[in-house]
Amino acid sequence: MSRVTIPSGSPLEPEIGFCRAVRVGRHVAVAGTAPMDENGHTVGLGDVYAQTRRCLEIVTDALAAAGATPRDVIRTRIMLADADSWRDAARAHGEVFADIRPVCTFVEVSRFIDPAWLVEIEADAILPEDKTE
Repeated sequence: MSRVTIPSGSPLEPEIGFCRAVRVGRHVAVAGTAPMDENGHTVGLGDVYAQTRRCLEIVTDALAAAGATPRDVIRTRIMLADADSWRDAARAHGEVFADIRPVCTFVEVSRFIDPAWLVEIEADAILPEDKTE
């Protein structure tokens, strides 16, 4: 089975040794995704909903680069700096996944690399058999 890496262009990728997503066969894994714009600046300062929307945009772009769509997502993980803000993140998540309904976990973390980040999101997808190599 071939392995395809999908970079995001983040300056942290070579330093840390990661990529935005990896596709192996029908499986796609999207790394923890922070709310950054294309210049590496945090989007939606102080706004969990806006940051979650941005994270989901990046996740969706990574899925597309791997040949997947949100409909192929089977699991999401939402990491929050403050679990009390889960409803704001859930609202943005529901805008993308309400009809798809992947399994989803919300967790509170002690902090992120950048203290301006309020949320990070990971996703796992499995492509339909007709989308295999």
